[in-house]
Amino acid sequence: MTQAMPQRRSSRQICWLIATLVVAGLTASEALPFLYTNARTPINWTQPELDDWQVEVQPRSILPHVELKRHANRTNSQPADSDAEFLERLRALRQNRTSPRMLWYDAAAGDGLTYPPFVDKALKLFNLKQVAFEIENSVLSKVSCTACKAGAGLLQHYIKSGKTDAELMKMIAQYCTNLSIQSPRVCEGVAQLFGSEVIYVLQRVNLGPDELCSFIIGDGCGDVYNPYHEWEVVFPPVPKPPRLSELPMPLEAAPFFKVLHISDTHYDPHYVEGANADCNEPLCCRLSSGRPANPNAAAGKWGDYRKCDTPKRTVDNMLEHIAETHKDIDYILWTGDLPPHDVWNQTKQENLEIIKETVKQMTEKFPGVPIFPALGNHESAPVNSFPPPYVNQVDISINWLYDELDVQWRRWLPQSVSHTVRRGAFYSVLVRPGFRIISLNMNYCNNKNWWLLLNSTDPATELQWFIYELQSAEFSNEKVHVIGHIPPGHSDCLKVWSRNFYKIISRYESTITAQFYGHTHFDEFEMFYDPHDLTHSNSIAYIGPSVSPYYDLNPGYRIYYVDGDHDTTTRLVIDHESWIMNLKEANLYGYPIWYKLYTARAAYNMKALRPSDWNKLLNDLTDNQELFEMYYKNYWKNSPARPTCDAECKKRMLCDCKSGRSHDRRHFCADVESKIDEGSSKSWKNWLYRGLSNSGDENNVEPESTNHTNDWEFLDVVYGTYG
Repeated sequence: MTQAMPQRRSSRQICWLIATLVVAGLTASEALPFLYTNARTPINWTQPELDDWQVEVQPRSILPHVELKRHANRTNSQPADSDAEFLERLRALRQNRTSPRMLWYDAAAGDGLTYPPFVDKALKLFNLKQVAFEIENSVLSKVSCTACKAGAGLLQHYIKSGKTDAELMKMIAQYCTNLSIQSPRVCEGVAQLFGSEVIYVLQRVNLGPDELCSFIIGDGCGDVYNPYHEWEVVFPPVPKPPRLSELPMPLEAAPFFKVLHISDTHYDPHYVEGANADCNEPLCCRLSSGRPANPNAAAGKWGDYRKCDTPKRTVDNMLEHIAETHKDIDYILWTGDLPPHDVWNQTKQENLEIIKETVKQMTEKFPGVPIFPALGNHESAPVNSFPPPYVNQVDISINWLYDELDVQWRRWLPQSVSHTVRRGAFYSVLVRPGFRIISLNMNYCNNKNWWLLLNSTDPATELQWFIYELQSAEFSNEKVHVIGHIPPGHSDCLKVWSRNFYKIISRYESTITAQFYGHTHFDEFEMFYDPHDLTHSNSIAYIGPSVSPYYDLNPGYRIYYVDGDHDTTTRLVIDHESWIMNLKEANLYGYPIWYKLYTARAAYNMKALRPSDWNKLLNDLTDNQELFEMYYKNYWKNSPARPTCDAECKKRMLCDCKSGRSHDRRHFCADVESKIDEGSSKSWKNWLYRGLSNSGDENNVEPESTNHTNDWEFLDVVYGTYG
């Protein structure tokens, strides 16, 4: 049976630096002494002192920022949509990559570096193909953990031995190339872009491989105690308001806001129709990808299901369609990731140009419509690199990005948020009386952001500022929507950061009425619960689909209907709908057609979209296989390239929904997994029972001697032994 875990999108290039050293870390005799030791070498670096930035003295947005247009004949009752037909499969799943080549030391190479020999033992100990898959999809296990420890230990050893940065980066590039982890130009680009940053950080931290890899990988690598990365946010001494037993239902026929959510555009200015879409690099469909081996390997006109980002014509067509179809949009949520996935050769200047171009395009397509942006992890160069404010050296500071964002975002945001945008790319805006939007920079929870190894304690004081904004909103009886890029329950979010964030959501559950994120490229959601009472769901995070088809996906966007301005408004999301473009048909017929894939309440038979309603849906998805298959289709945006999903895949998907706190699946998912295992057990028993019952004769007539009780006892013994 073919099955595939749902793939969790993230940037992986920092991890490549460790993966390239995996084999060497296990076979090099010089590396063995330090791979399994807790010894530490004194360093001449101290924890940075807290800066004097104080959240309570900063200016705030206290005047309503948006004068919404009045759209006649609108109610919050949206017509149910019909289910789209199942799309036929575009292509077979790609074959597995070939395994790495065996390498031997070549003294004639004259590269000045001494490499250890690579032997069969290393390849037997490590399944490098599995490591590559796990890094690619942010689904990390003990295999990747061991690989991480070996690679990190070897890299630290070479740093300690006194090799220069140039020697280290050359070594990384050569290992990457010789092991066929990536193409030579990708290996060289990754080493140059990321190598100096990683070396800079590792030279200044007093952490061993165990702590490093627990930090980077999370629960797949054990929960190693690390006092440098254990911290707690501080709440004001204000009692939490009594919670309601159940949130009220939004009123029917009441005013509402219509909200567009766009995420993960990944516009590729170098996309070329007909280029090779099946290359051996992280991003294809460019002239540099080479000629396609056959017509089926050529990039489509409007995009491609393989590892290709979004051509300009597709972005233009989508925005034109939205502007024409949804003329009554009140405001837009834009949750980041604008540049493409060519992370091995990006520059700051090119990323800034893409930001400027897309901001200009959004302004022109939606004149007068307020836009609330959030920062993605791909906007920086190199990707995932977001130094906190105390890293203020000119050559490595992030000011080049934040200063430009302040200039570009000021088209839509009030002047009062400039100070927080320039400090950390986060802000708070009072949209309407009693309604606030807070945009967070989720890159300070990104465990691929190696700068956090220096000090992960509330980078840029963002979470403490977040608490101050929420407490002020609570005092003012404001409801808050939170937007960001990386979902806080995603495996890419640092566990200590996510744990603190979860506490904040719980404390201010009466103030925060919805959260909105992107990053995964899928159409999904995350649940939040009271940390002390998992039967009480207190918040919902909506994870919007990507515009980019990268990879195996159709392009898509979301429309939300939010309880609007009236005396008893809840500011809850009343309903949402997902729109997609059938990429296969667009390339086949030469023109894209965007259509509504589903509406949440109609598709899933939900009374409302309160946290309790989403929690009920999660239970229904666990018990009802037909409903889960519909969710799975929508999750993949009805892609014909989606893989099949078995019980393990289903457990991972629903556990993702239930885990709003990262790296804590055991705490949240035991009941979901046990129910799915039980259901799988019953289905296997029924299948085997039917086989036993029908084996009496070839006409499927049950023999008189069949003893059902004994058959079931036999099945219980078999299943109990081998299940």
